Amino acid sequence: MQNQTPPPAAPVATSRTGPGKPPPGPRKPLRPRPPPRPRGRAPLPPRRCFPIKLVHSLPGTASLRPRSRGGSGSEQARLGAGVVEEDTEEWQRDPGFAGLERVGGVDLSYIKGDDSSACASLVVLSYPALEVLYEDCRMVTVSAPYVAGFLAFREVPFLVEAVQRLQQEEPRLRPQVLLVDGNGLLHPRGFGVACHLGVLTDLPCIGVAKNLLQVDGLVRDELHREQIRSLQREGDTFPLTGTSGRALGMALRSNNNSSKPLYISVGHRVCLETAVRLVKSCCRYRIPEPIRQADIRSREYIRKQLCSPLEVTSSGPESGKKEAELDG
Repeated sequence: MQNQTPPPAAPVATSRTGPGKPPPGPRKPLRPRPPPRPRGRAPLPPRRCFPIKLVHSLPGTASLRPRSRGGSGSEQARLGAGVVEEDTEEWQRDPGFAGLERVGGVDLSYIKGDDSSACASLVVLSYPALEVLYEDCRMVTVSAPYVAGFLAFREVPFLVEAVQRLQQEEPRLRPQVLLVDGNGLLHPRGFGVACHLGVLTDLPCIGVAKNLLQVDGLVRDELHREQIRSLQREGDTFPLTGTSGRALGMALRSNNNSSKPLYISVGHRVCLETAVRLVKSCCRYRIPEPIRQADIRSREYIRKQLCSPLEVTSSGPESGKKEAELDG
C-alpha cells in the first residue's frame, strides 16, 4: 500500500482571544458618559403648594417680590394701570351705604427691633354695627428687603394669602371693602399698598394713613399745621392737593377727642368722596374700627405666641413708631 501524504490542515483562525476562537464581531457603540454630578448638596425637589380656590383670580402674585428696585418700579407701573378710581358697587352710591354688610381691615404688626418677624391680620366686621365676624392672624417671616416706597412688596403677599384663606374657608364672610393701614394713590408713584392689595384681590380698597407721606410737594410745614388746626369738629376735612394740581387724598378729623387727622386716599374701585364718608362712619375712635381691630388682634396674637409682653410695632419701618394710644 502506497503511503499517502495527508492533506494540509485547514488554517486555524487566531486572534487576541486565543487560538481556536472565532474572530470578534463588530464592536458595540460606546454608551455616552453621563454628565458629571454637580458638587455639593443635591437639589431639593420642588415644593408642593396647597391649591386654594379663589373667587377672583389674582394677577401678578407671581411677581410680588421682584429681584431689583427697577423690577419693583416696573411692576408697580404695570399693576397701577389696573387701578379704578371710581365707585363700582351699588352700596357706594347710597348716602347711608345701604347694602354694605361686611367691612374688612388688614394690618401687619412687627416685634420691636425685628423687621423680619410679623403677624399678618385680617378681620371682617359687620356694618354698620362694627362687630367682629371673622379674624385671621398668622405669624409670617418677612424676607423681602425694605425699600422706601416699595413697602407693598414686603407686606402684600401675606395679606393676599389671608384673603385667599378667607375666600376658601368662609366665602360668605368675604368683605365688600377693605380698609388698609397705609396709602393708596397718595404715594411717590401713585401706587401704595392699598392700591396694590386692591388690584391683586379685585376688592374695593381704601388707604388710611396716620402720618402724611410727603409727595408731590406735600410737606408737613406751617401751612399744613395751620390746615390741621382748622379741623375743628369730627368730620372736617381738607384736600391734599400736590403741586401737580391733583387731589391725592383727604385729611380727615375722625373723632372729636383727637386733633390728629387721618390721611385718606383711594386704593381701588372707590372714589375719594366715598372713601372719606365710609372711613368716617367706621370710626368709634380716631382709627377706623376695622384697622383698629386688626391691629389689636395681631398684637395680642404675637404676645400669646411669644408668651412675653414684648413691644410691638405696626407696618414695619415705613410707618415709624406706633402710636401709644389707638383710642386717641
